[in-house]
Amino acid sequence: MSSWPRRGTEGGSTTGEGDGVTAFGLTVQHPDFDTVQVSVTGVLDLARAYDFDDAMRRIERSAPGRLMLDLRGVEFIDTTGLARLLAVRRRCLRAGRRLVLVRGSRGVQRIFAVAAIDHQFEVVADPAEAFAAG
Repeated sequence: MSSWPRRGTEGGSTTGEGDGVTAFGLTVQHPDFDTVQVSVTGVLDLARAYDFDDAMRRIERSAPGRLMLDLRGVEFIDTTGLARLLAVRRRCLRAGRRLVLVRGSRGVQRIFAVAAIDHQFEVVADPAEAFAAG
């Protein structure tokens, strides 16, 4: 298991900039031979989206056939964060990799729906659903 807290953070708890805003963190697991599961926590906004994108590019280099992004720990996402998720989706499509999102909070789901991108992703309520679907 690997973790990538945002640069300048201790355990991904704050941005380290004195603003008291929760930073983002990534925890990487390999639940089976063909899957990389990335749990995202905290805030995915303009200040953090490109750190997220950099980390995801590193993860994708070794990702096998399925990349699962678990959004249950995401407290807030803005349009920049959505754009970075769409970029991950594009890269997965090009690589022939299956991308599965684990549904986030109601607030995160609402942002996906308002932006009309919820239908562009394979979304499951629980990681076990993705494994059951193959």
